Parts: sequence; C-alpha cells; structure tokens
Amino acid sequence: MIGPIRQEILSGIKERAHFERLRESMRAFIDTEITPQDYEEAAAFYNRCRESGIQGSNTDFLICAIAVRHAFPILTTDRDFTHFAQVLPIELYAEPPQ
Repeated sequence: MIGPIRQEILSGIKERAHFERLRESMRAFIDTEITPQDYEEAAAFYNRCRESGIQGSNTDFLICAIAVRHAFPILTTDRDFTHFAQVLPIELYAEPPQ
C-alpha cells in the first residue's frame, strides 16, 4: 500500500467509529516508500497518456509508477486504469474465474 491509497480509502467515511476501525485494520499494511523517481515516472506516465488523449489524476499516475517499479498488479474498480493500461506497462489484477 502507499500513503495516497490509504488516504483515499479513509477519506469520506462519515461515521467516526467506522473510520477508526478501518484505520486500525489498515495499519497492518506497511506503506511502500515513494521515491523522487516515482514522482518523475508518474509525470512521464501522465504525459504519455495525455498524448494519447487519456486523462487521469496525479495520484492515479503515481499509483501506476509505483506499481511498475515494484511489478505490483493494480487492484481497482476504477475504469480509468483500463484506459491507462492501453499505453502504460501496468498490470491490472484480474480476479480468478470461479
């Protein structure tokens, strides 16, 4: 996990007790370090996608950069990542067939 994902998951939780339970559960996951090179690669990914007419948020491209550096598949329900995968070397987590 990276800090921006932790923040995104916890943001918008209205019930304080639910927030506290989820925050406590998520503390089991250690954050992956974000390096200056990750930010640079995220900017390059943003530019590459923009050239192809694909837009996304800075956080999304940071997720992509870190995933590529660590060879992590990205688990998401955000369809923007399927567009990013058309031009970026990211792997999306695919749920095994049942």
